Amino acid sequence: MLQQPSNQQVVDANGKPYNRLLLVVTMLVGTFSTFIMQTILTTAFPTLMRHFNITADTVQWLTTGFMLVMGIMIPVSAWLLSRFNSKYLYLTAMGLFWIGTLVCYLANSFSVLLVGRLIEAMGVGISAPVFQTIMLSIFPPEKRGTAMGLAGIVIGLAPAIGPTLSGWILLNYSWRMLFLVVLPVNGAVFLLALFTMRKVLPTKKSALDVTSVIVSTIGFGSLLYAFSSVGSASWGDPKVLVPMIIGLIFVVLFVHRQLHMDKPLLELRVFGVKAFSLSAILTAVAYMAMMGAEMVLPLYIQTVRGESAFHSGLILLPSAIMMGIMSPITGRIFDHIGAKRLSIAGMILLTVGTAFFVTMTAKTPIIYITALYTMRMFGISMVTMPVTTTGMNALPLNLIGHGTAVNNTTRQVAASMGTAILISVLTNVTNAQAPAKALLKQAPLAYQQHFINATLSGYHAAFLVSLIFCAIGLVLTFMLPDVKRSQEVHV
Repeated sequence: MLQQPSNQQVVDANGKPYNRLLLVVTMLVGTFSTFIMQTILTTAFPTLMRHFNITADTVQWLTTGFMLVMGIMIPVSAWLLSRFNSKYLYLTAMGLFWIGTLVCYLANSFSVLLVGRLIEAMGVGISAPVFQTIMLSIFPPEKRGTAMGLAGIVIGLAPAIGPTLSGWILLNYSWRMLFLVVLPVNGAVFLLALFTMRKVLPTKKSALDVTSVIVSTIGFGSLLYAFSSVGSASWGDPKVLVPMIIGLIFVVLFVHRQLHMDKPLLELRVFGVKAFSLSAILTAVAYMAMMGAEMVLPLYIQTVRGESAFHSGLILLPSAIMMGIMSPITGRIFDHIGAKRLSIAGMILLTVGTAFFVTMTAKTPIIYITALYTMRMFGISMVTMPVTTTGMNALPLNLIGHGTAVNNTTRQVAASMGTAILISVLTNVTNAQAPAKALLKQAPLAYQQHFINATLSGYHAAFLVSLIFCAIGLVLTFMLPDVKRSQEVHV
C-alpha cells in the first residue's frame, strides 16, 4: 500500500498540504467505475437488440461511439491539464460520466441510450489522462512503479471483469441494472473528490488551437471508425477504406501542424526521447496482442465450445484476478530493478502462452485454456505498466501530461487496429475454408465437421498473427535500457 509519508509533508500546486493517500484512493475507485463501463455492455448486446428491435450493426455503436469519443477527447486532454485546475477537471469528468450513466439507465429508446454512452465517453476521455498524469506527477520517480502498479489494478481489472459481471446481472436482472450498479459508486466518488482532490498540477493560460482539435478529431475519429468496421466488412470495402484514407491524411496533417507550432495542442516532440518512443511502441504492440486476443478467445469459447457469455466471462475471470494481484507487485519490483528484465520475462510468458493457442482444438480442456490465458495476462502485467512508467520517467515533469495523452492515443489506436486485424483474419480464413453450402443437404454431419475445422483454422490464424505481435514485442524489450530506477535521470 502507498502510505502518506510521515517525515515529508505533501503539498499541492498552491503549496497547501493534502492527504495523498485519500486522493489516490478516490481516483482508483473512480477509474474502476468508469473503466468497467467500457466492456460491461458487450455481453448485453443480444438483450439490447431484442429490447430495442435493432440489428447487430446498430447496437455495435454503443461500443464504437464510445471508442470514437474517447479517441477524440484524449488528444485534447494535455491542453485541458495545462489550462484548468486538475481538481475541477476531475470533478467535471466524473459529473459527465454520472450524467451519461443516468441517461443510459432512463433510456426509453436506442438513440437516448447511445447519447448517454457518448456522454459517458466524454467523462472517461477526460478522467483517464487526468488519473494517469496525476499518479505520475505526485510521486517521485523512484516511487512511480508502485504508483502505476496500483493504477494497473483498475486499468487492467475493471475491463476484464466487466463481461462476467454483466453476464451475472443479465441472468438475474434487467439490462438497466448494468447502469444502476455504477451510479451510486460514481456519485460517491464525486462527493469524495470534492474534499480529497486538489490542484496538484501547475496551470497556465493558453488558447485552444481549434484547428488542431478539428484535424485530430477527423483523423483519429476516422481511423478508429475504420478499424471498428472491419468486423462487419472487408479491408477493401469503402466503409473501411474511405475513412481509413481520410484518417491517415488528417493524422499526417495533425502531426505536421503540431511539429511546426510553438505551443502545440499535443507535444509530439516527446517522441524525440528514445526511451519514451521505445516504451510507446512496445506498449502499443503489447496492447495489440492483448486486446485482439481478448476479443477472439470469448468468440471461440461461445461459438466452438457452445458456452454462454456468462460462462465465457467466468473462464477468463482468473486472468483478470491474476492481473489485479500482479500489477502492484510488478510495480514494486520495477522500482528496484527497472523495466528491462521484467518486460523480457513478461513478453516470454505472453509469447509462449499465445503459441499454445495456435494449436487449440475443439476439445482442448477448458482448464487448459484458462491456465494459458492467465499466463498471458501474468506476462502482460509485467510489461505494460513498467514499460509505460519507464517512458514517462524519461520526460521532464512539464511534458508528462503530453506524454500521457500521446500514450493513451497510441494505445487506443493500437488496440483497435489489433482487434480489427485479428477479427479480419479470423473471418477471412474461416470463410475461405468453409465447406460449400451444397454439402449441407448431401451430408449434414460432414458439413458440420468441415465447418468446425474451418472455424478452428480461422482461430489458429488469428492467434498466429497475435503471436507475431508478441514476437515483435519480445524483440523490442531487449532494446530497453538496462538501468535500475535509481540510475534513471530525466532529460
